[in-house]
Amino acid sequence: MRDDVSRQLPGSHECLVPTSVSDMPLSLPVLSPTALNADFTSRSATSFTYGDAPMNDRLRNALKQLRLSGLIHSLDVRLHEAQANHLNHAEFLELVLQDELLVRSDRLLKRRVKAACFRELKTLDDFDWSFNPSIKKKQVFDLATAQFIRQARDVLWLGPPGLGKSHLVQAIGYHALKAGFVVLYRSIFDVVRDFLHDDTLGQEDKILARYLKPDLLIIDDMGMKQLPKRSGEYLFEIIMRRYETRSTMMTSNRPLEDWGKLIGDVPSASAILDRFLHHAEIIQITGKSYRLRHQTRTDKEAEESKTKAPEKSKQATPEGGAQSAK
Repeated sequence: MRDDVSRQLPGSHECLVPTSVSDMPLSLPVLSPTALNADFTSRSATSFTYGDAPMNDRLRNALKQLRLSGLIHSLDVRLHEAQANHLNHAEFLELVLQDELLVRSDRLLKRRVKAACFRELKTLDDFDWSFNPSIKKKQVFDLATAQFIRQARDVLWLGPPGLGKSHLVQAIGYHALKAGFVVLYRSIFDVVRDFLHDDTLGQEDKILARYLKPDLLIIDDMGMKQLPKRSGEYLFEIIMRRYETRSTMMTSNRPLEDWGKLIGDVPSASAILDRFLHHAEIIQITGKSYRLRHQTRTDKEAEESKTKAPEKSKQATPEGGAQSAK
C-alpha cells in the first residue's frame, strides 16, 4: 500500500502536505577488498569490541547519509550489548536493523495519522463501554481487525447524537492505520466544503482523487443539517467510484428515509444508498447522550434532594407544634 497523503484544502482542518523525497547522493569512503579483509580479520570472529571515537564518527556520518536515524540512536547501546553478550556479526546486524525498522514504522504511522485528518485521535481503550450496553463490543473489535477493509465492505452507523459514533469510527480508523491501511476522515461538512469552495472551482477531479485513494474513507455527521445544492452529486460520485473497490464508513444521526430531504435530491439519495448498502454492515445504536450523562445525574440528584427536604423538615417539627398552631 502506498503512503499517499493529501494537500490541505480550504475549509478543512490541517492535513499533511505530500512531499517527494529524491535520492540523496552519497559520498561514502570506498575501501578496497584488501582493506576490507584486513579490517574484518583484525576483529574477533565471534564478538565485537567497542571501537574508538574516530571509527564511531565515521559510522555515524555514513548512517546519516543513508538516513538510518533509528540505527544512529541505538548504535552505542547495541555495541555495548554485543560486547557484553558476545553476539556474532549476524545477531548484531539483526538487532540494529530491527531498531531501524521500528523507528521507520513509528514515523510512518505518525505521518499517516496526520494525513488521516482525524478530528481527535481516539482509541477503543478510551471508550466507556459501560455507559451504553446497546453497543456490541465484539462487533466493534471485529471491525478494528480491518477485515472489512480487505473485503472492500462498507459500514453505516445509525443513532442519535452523543452515543459515541464519532469516537468509535475514528478509533477503528486508527487501528486500520496501524494495520498498514491508508485512512481519510472527513465530516460531511468537510466533504461539501472541499467541493463547493470558490477556490476549488475547476479542480473537482483533483479533489475527487483525494477521496478515492484511501483504503478506508470515513464520512462523519451525516444528518446534522440539510446540505447545500449539488452535495448529493458529489457524494454520489464518491460512493459510486469507491463501490466494491474501497471501504467507506459513514455515521448518520437521521434515519435513512430522511436522506433525500437532507441531500435535497431524492434520486441521488436513492442511488447513494443503493450502492452503499449493498455490501454494508449497519450498526444501530440507541440510548442517551454520553455528553449529557453528568447533567442527567445532576438533575436526578437535585430531584432527590427536593423530595428528601420536606421529609427532613417534617421530622424536625415537634409533635405539639401542629396543635399549638391550631
